[in-house]
Amino acid sequence: MNLDATLQRLWYDRRPWWLLVLLLPLTLLFAAIAAGRRAGYRIRLFPVKRVNRPVIVVGNISVGGTGKTPLVMWLAQLLQARGQKVGIVTRGYGGSSNRWPLEVTAGVTAAEVGDEPAMMAARTGAIVVAGPDRVAAAELAIGRGADVILSDDGLQHYRLHRDGEIAVIDAQRGLGNGLLLPAGPLRESASRLGSVDLLVSTQRIDGAAPGSSTGSSSAWPAALESVVATMRLREAISLVDGEQRELTVFRGRPVHAVAAIGHPVAFFTALEWLGLQVIAHPLPDHAKLTLADIVFDDAAPVLMTEKDAVKCRGFAQSRHWAVRMDLDLNDDAVAKIVAAVEQSLQRFAVYSQHVS
Repeated sequence: MNLDATLQRLWYDRRPWWLLVLLLPLTLLFAAIAAGRRAGYRIRLFPVKRVNRPVIVVGNISVGGTGKTPLVMWLAQLLQARGQKVGIVTRGYGGSSNRWPLEVTAGVTAAEVGDEPAMMAARTGAIVVAGPDRVAAAELAIGRGADVILSDDGLQHYRLHRDGEIAVIDAQRGLGNGLLLPAGPLRESASRLGSVDLLVSTQRIDGAAPGSSTGSSSAWPAALESVVATMRLREAISLVDGEQRELTVFRGRPVHAVAAIGHPVAFFTALEWLGLQVIAHPLPDHAKLTLADIVFDDAAPVLMTEKDAVKCRGFAQSRHWAVRMDLDLNDDAVAKIVAAVEQSLQRFAVYSQHVS
């Protein structure tokens, strides 16, 4: 039995019902621990560390891919365009390094720090620091010159004080069955969304309507502000020589699609919506890829996500292509995100003036 696939069906299709019943006691225990932990940080029973730069957290309350990392990269580029030197701190999940925190520099591989830090560093040029201790990672980024810190997937890392919070939700899948782990996909209860500065709902251009999953958006509490961001697949980039091709050139013949991400079906469906004949190869999120995972017994091209491509550049062949994905935001959404960022920066400025 594929445990991941079984849990996905349970969380988003509410089957098998008997497994839901079996897991409910563990969910109640998890809910109590999560609530107690958050309360402990709120009343300062557990120490909260403030660093000497503004911190903006981007995260979600559910496990799996929601589009938070593309949003972090978009925010980094926004801040850089405004003259800010950006530091991104992230967990480094899947990294094999035995020294943390670790800055992602030219000599550091995806195997050491994990796929997402390597991808964010390559795409943004920001100061990217990986490590389980977000405070230590933020302090290292500041030591490298960061003016502002973006904490990727940091909503539940309460030890690091934050000046602003942005939560990301998958519009298609919503909050699933609305239950906490392990009976549901949630890390915290849905009410947590009511305390963030901005709620970003990500939708895919793949023919699926928002809310088409059994996960209903009607359960989402109202945030102070909310916007919709559209995730679009862009061009394919050769892993060997950097050549760029429009995805439409891959129509008319089968292509292999490899995805080791939180919701691989979203990648496959988006390619199919563009008219590609997809042979899907889903893998566990953050899986360590080898040549055997991306070579198949035919001559068909192999498309993969950017996140997977950073793990394959050392052994890729001419048939291997990374598919770039970007967020599209309308003017109103951009204005609301900018307002949330400026509010966060202002909170830090007010604090700094108060303590100086």
